[in-house]
Amino acid sequence: MNAPLRNDSATPVTDRVQRRTQVVAELSAVLPKHALLWHTEDTIPYECDGLTAYRQQPLVVALPETEAQVAAVLRTCHRLDVPVVPRGAGTGLSGGALPHRRGVTLSLAKFNKILSLDPHARTARVQCGVRNLAISEAAAPHRLYYAPDPSSQIACTIGGNVAENSGGVHCLKYGLTLHNVLRVKGFLADGEAVDIGSESLDAPGLDLLTVLVGSEGMLAVVTEVTVKLIPMPQEARCIMASFNDIRHAGDAVANVIAAGIIPAGLEMMDKPMTAAVESYVHAGYDLDAAAILLCESDGTPEEVDEEIARMVDVLRSSGANGIQVSENEAQRLKFWSGRKNAFPASGRISPDYMCMDSTIPRKRLADILIAIAQMEKKYGLRCVNVFHAGDGNLHPLILYDANDADQLRRCEQFGADILETSVALGGTVTGEHGVGVEKLMSMCVQFSANEREQMLGVKHAFDPKELLNPGKVIPTLARCAEGGKMHVHRGLLPFADIPRF
Repeated sequence: MNAPLRNDSATPVTDRVQRRTQVVAELSAVLPKHALLWHTEDTIPYECDGLTAYRQQPLVVALPETEAQVAAVLRTCHRLDVPVVPRGAGTGLSGGALPHRRGVTLSLAKFNKILSLDPHARTARVQCGVRNLAISEAAAPHRLYYAPDPSSQIACTIGGNVAENSGGVHCLKYGLTLHNVLRVKGFLADGEAVDIGSESLDAPGLDLLTVLVGSEGMLAVVTEVTVKLIPMPQEARCIMASFNDIRHAGDAVANVIAAGIIPAGLEMMDKPMTAAVESYVHAGYDLDAAAILLCESDGTPEEVDEEIARMVDVLRSSGANGIQVSENEAQRLKFWSGRKNAFPASGRISPDYMCMDSTIPRKRLADILIAIAQMEKKYGLRCVNVFHAGDGNLHPLILYDANDADQLRRCEQFGADILETSVALGGTVTGEHGVGVEKLMSMCVQFSANEREQMLGVKHAFDPKELLNPGKVIPTLARCAEGGKMHVHRGLLPFADIPRF
């Protein structure tokens, strides 16, 4: 048995080459040649996820095709003390799939099969690389679908959704990934197989499913997921409400929930975002409004009629100066097409953007928008805003040019300011995009040293060597002491040695 790889007196470049040579040799014994990449031109596509500001080429990329190969890769890396970064479709927005320069990126792209679909039990058993939308497409003939619908659902995978506990525009009524997953199978860092959760109402022992979902690839490598399917509603209609004051729009969100109404979707966009989206998809948005709300109702026709009428009353009494209700399915989808295309629309008006992801109490929506407007002046950058307003999940998109190092620096500070302000308003530093490397230092703002140590304790219970996605999500005591409130003090990067573009 070979000894773990060690950092000797060789130069960094020589050491990296030697390390790669040994890792490739060891992995070649458990993977076919075509499932292993290590040449620079082959690994460049894996250098980042959707957070393109931070990039790092992996030492090696492994593309296993069977669960036995996944286990073998993990056992080999565990024996050699080589870090492993699991990767799905790479659509994440917090750097969760950012490679480790001395580690293996474990791509699970080939695990893309729907293994079974039971319309009677209303479940689907799928491999981790199955696209989110593909589950609903497969279930559609049975008048069923998978509820969590991130905007990237056409590309993102269910394994990535489990890692980040993804939501979507309908998560207010139907829940996040956690609420729609019954069981996951996969492997620990040492290659041990795990089967967590159950297809019955409860599972024996501790509820580890709630620990694993949202753990960002730090605890286990998920290879198979069993999800819930729900019946398609008989009818769905959407309200587009316009407001000439953002505070009225924010108050309307809180008022709808306070009235005992749980819409299927409740989304908010500010004026700059509405303008960007309308020029892209022509959804019919009110361009004069300071903010618009999209409020959807679904169910039986009778339920929808009643709920739409109640929401219209609440919105009008909250200050809506324009209300339009979709008259048919095509118009409803048109309303939503704007919200679903907010990110690509933003890419048309700026060379680059950084999408933040924090959560605040619904009643503070107007406060955070006003604060962000002040930050735009402070940092000299524009920001367009879209919200999962119903659950207070913000997605401010800070616009900048990555070719300008100073703009990137200010963008990082702007983002950290938004996160810290969200905490000050009673919220959290993340909602559904995860911490990754992007929010690493902001974890120091929200969580005490003792709380972070408890998180690390959970990590150590699953992965004592800290080989799975190391250095992410949970900042060390030393890193927090060094950086503190990063936007106030130094604007420190999560990883000082990560190249920025």
